[in-house]
Amino acid sequence: MKSEVSEAQRRGAEAAALVSRAKAGDGEAFNELVRKYRPRVYALALHLTGQASDADDITQDAFLKAYAKLHEFEGRSEFFTWIYRIALHRALNAKRDSRRRRTVPLDDPRLVAAVEVDSHGDPERAVQLRDRYRALLEAFDRLSPLLQTTVVLTALQGLSYKEAAVVLETTEGTIAWRVHEARRKIQGYLDGLDDDAVRPRRRPMTDSAIFRLEKALVRLVPSVPVPAPVR
Repeated sequence: MKSEVSEAQRRGAEAAALVSRAKAGDGEAFNELVRKYRPRVYALALHLTGQASDADDITQDAFLKAYAKLHEFEGRSEFFTWIYRIALHRALNAKRDSRRRRTVPLDDPRLVAAVEVDSHGDPERAVQLRDRYRALLEAFDRLSPLLQTTVVLTALQGLSYKEAAVVLETTEGTIAWRVHEARRKIQGYLDGLDDDAVRPRRRPMTDSAIFRLEKALVRLVPSVPVPAPVR
């Protein structure tokens, strides 16, 4: 536990140093912040919107807004919390502007990414995973925006309940309740499916499968060169 705390403190200190340099006019320091957090911000946006183009736009907008308002960042929270909140608000606005889908298309980037990584080139396994992951994503997409966001930050992004509470400006108890409610709803949807291939058997598949979805997605985020900040 002590080493985990030390590692978290080290990452926080590194980010704080980059923010200080960026505030002083060091463009490369801000570029480093973009490189450091872009994959996770992109993953957050993609999970909430299900659209690669939307996720790209949201990620770009979030960092442009962060750069423009960097002088307003007072360091009372960590930089990743601040940028997450900016991206989250933008993603939820985009979600409200589009109709919620009831089915997940086979070309959904979340689905494609997860199956590609986890099938290991086995066509039969790819078919099995596609059915299971598609059902899971459909269950996820039926959650309310608040429950979706909580699942993304905790189960997918790995934030602690305390960190998620800071991002969502609520309490740890509320985060815990939302996680429980989201899992209950996802499990209920999966239990109600007619297809035995995707219905959970002895143990809920939600935690392990949704974790694999995120790991697959993060690994496949393209390494795009970061342009110099606009001055």
